[in-house]
Amino acid sequence: MMRIIDFHCDTMGERVARSEGKVSLRHNDGHISLEKMQKGEALAQFFAIWIPLHDTAERLGVTMGPYEYFNFVHEKYEEEMAKNTDIIAKAYCLADLEKNRANGLMTSFLSIEDSVPLEGKIERVDEFYQKGVRLMSLTWNYENSVAYPTSEDPEIMRKGLKPFGFETIERMNELGMIIDVSHLNDAGIFDVLKHSKKPIVASHSNARAVCNHRRNLTDEMLKLLGENGGLTGLNYCAPFMSEEAAANNLTTCEDIVRQALYIKNKAGIDALGFGSDFDGIGNDLDFKDYSGMPMVVAALEKHFTDDEIEKICWKNAYRVIGESMK
Repeated sequence: MMRIIDFHCDTMGERVARSEGKVSLRHNDGHISLEKMQKGEALAQFFAIWIPLHDTAERLGVTMGPYEYFNFVHEKYEEEMAKNTDIIAKAYCLADLEKNRANGLMTSFLSIEDSVPLEGKIERVDEFYQKGVRLMSLTWNYENSVAYPTSEDPEIMRKGLKPFGFETIERMNELGMIIDVSHLNDAGIFDVLKHSKKPIVASHSNARAVCNHRRNLTDEMLKLLGENGGLTGLNYCAPFMSEEAAANNLTTCEDIVRQALYIKNKAGIDALGFGSDFDGIGNDLDFKDYSGMPMVVAALEKHFTDDEIEKICWKNAYRVIGESMK
């Protein structure tokens, strides 16, 4: 049995928190439920609190500010964890993950997608850490107090981290919170790779040479990520997989294999992991949802050794958690 550590899903906010109690984490019709995680042989899942902003927030009917919204979803997350202690437990470090595994439980790590709730206040990094956050994406699709997002504008792509951004990644390193560069612009990613003293992740990003989307990583980024000791989590979003996948609105196991082989070649096998973006993507999957993850593993087995499969599925993530988190 191959266990899985996945670095990114949007299930808590998009499926559960705003459902007014109608959708539970244990059982639902989305990509991820605790039942589907069990069938898919999950070891640990990073549950992201994604912060909707501007026109996206308006479309979703979210009127809360970023900080208020984080606390709203965080409260729902804590409620769901408390309801399901028989099958999943929270973790704050590698020792917690090991303890949960020994007790036959799946593990949940809490993350934030977009550091916008910091609002320029460094003390909030500590506050979020105290509330259990162990990974934070520096941006989503909008500029914030830390940095700039990926953009079609080359000028924006050339802007590095803001002064507060450097302060933020330094404090994250000190605390033991993993720095996530998915959605960050190109210059910002290079700044983080240069200045982080610990392994970083691109929690849900693919290779730009395989699929020319600005959200994906260049060959140089992949090489530096491998040298940093970090990893990228393979994202199942069709527009980040290939032009064909985007055209068909379908990601297949073979699409994931193609990306994995390329990233291995450029960054090394130790820089590969999973970052599904489950419940945050709108396309179909030939393996359907988390319960179909054994199909993905079976497809990888045709091209990778058993040791390499273990690294992709959980060992690389396990190492990064151990080296970056405390």
